[in-house]
Amino acid sequence: METIFFYLVALVAVLSGLLVISCKNPVNSALGLVNTFFCLAIFYVMLEAPFMAAIQIMVYAGAIMVLILFVIMLLNLGTEVRKRYMHSIAGSATAAALVLAMIVYFVKNGTLSGQVGDVTSEVIANYGHTELIGKALFTEFLLPFEITSILLLVAIIGAVILAKKEA
Repeated sequence: METIFFYLVALVAVLSGLLVISCKNPVNSALGLVNTFFCLAIFYVMLEAPFMAAIQIMVYAGAIMVLILFVIMLLNLGTEVRKRYMHSIAGSATAAALVLAMIVYFVKNGTLSGQVGDVTSEVIANYGHTELIGKALFTEFLLPFEITSILLLVAIIGAVILAKKEA
């Protein structure tokens, strides 16, 4: 039953991803992306990572998509994007098919490395997902975390500046 549910969610995720790249309206593409984010959250739940699923929904499906929709609406990308990028759909589909073929080839012909990381099922049972993620995020990955926050701040400021120039 779990396998059938996985394939059903995977099908919805792939169809939503196709909607993201094939919709002519940027708002519809953004809604397809939200649906893809929800499918990824379901995958996290299936992998027994409920904290990551909650973060996926709150951060990506919530905050980041609101930011993207505001930028789309502020810059009025509806008609300009449609005219400029319609010719590249065939090239993008060809590149995606080639990447998919490479992924299938490497998954079928590859072998597992056999390496085991520091975080085992026992460590997760003792500490919990949230504590391990928080400890890694604020010790080992503090610099990338802060750089990401600065990049998001710069993107927001840039969107506001671009919107004010037209007004």
